[in-house]
Amino acid sequence: MIISASRRTDIPAFYSQWFMNRLQAGFVYVQNPYNANRLAKVKLAPDVVDCIVFWTKNPQAMLGQLDRIDALGYRYYFQFTLTPYNKTIETFLPDKSEIIETFKRLSNRIGTSRVIWRYDPILINKELSFDYHLSMFHQMCETLADYTEQCIFSFVNLYGKIQKQLLGLGVSVLKNTEMHTLARGFADIAKGHKLKLATCSETIDLSIYGITQASCISQALIEQIIGCPLSVKKDNNQRLSCGCIESVDIGAYDSCSHGCTYCYARRNEALVNKNIEKHDSKSPLLIGYPRGDEKVTDRVGKSFKAAQTVLF
Repeated sequence: MIISASRRTDIPAFYSQWFMNRLQAGFVYVQNPYNANRLAKVKLAPDVVDCIVFWTKNPQAMLGQLDRIDALGYRYYFQFTLTPYNKTIETFLPDKSEIIETFKRLSNRIGTSRVIWRYDPILINKELSFDYHLSMFHQMCETLADYTEQCIFSFVNLYGKIQKQLLGLGVSVLKNTEMHTLARGFADIAKGHKLKLATCSETIDLSIYGITQASCISQALIEQIIGCPLSVKKDNNQRLSCGCIESVDIGAYDSCSHGCTYCYARRNEALVNKNIEKHDSKSPLLIGYPRGDEKVTDRVGKSFKAAQTVLF
């Protein structure tokens, strides 16, 4: 089983102690995001959890927990989003210089292959022009090339819940010709820094520039990390263009306080703050406690390891 922690919120940034408590307890409750009366009990024992994929914009609070995670026998890697946006776009993130230092510390601790840089999503408006992105991507490649092996990017989608604020910032959806122009520039820069480049859940074919379609929860990378082949399927709960293998997400929507205007996982700041107030690091649920009258389903968890023979 692969644990996603989490597409729905930034567990490393805000809930690292809760996460460690759940590993110690060996299970977690996950509320159905579409039905609050249904909970899934997910086993977190190392013998069934093949790998943990962390999604984060600022894992500083998690760095001090990595020795304990290693000692407990878990394997993991990070999807680390680091963009060139200021606080107009990413309201409550620390200064990017601080986050870059955290990126470097994490990479030095676990290795370049286990820290995936996400330049995601790409927003285009009058201020955030093509030239701006090409310039900033070049600068960030100069800074991060020694600390990662791959960059994943995507073009923004104007989902219903974020459309209003993005249109208010003058953000527009790119035409295919514009995507090709920017991708070609990114590819030239990435090649100069020996970085692999891939897109996340994009239908456009950019392979002419050496840009692949990403599997953010990647079978190949997980097999490399754990040294064992996996027998696992594509995740059919994601978009058709998503290349991820199946995983169990243990996060909750409307619980991340980074305040990013492009985030599809939050409706408004008031709801986020209300949910954060309900959080208790000792609870089996990320937000609040089980009431006791929910329907609880044991999520059947099993290892995807196809054999015990190591790959190398």
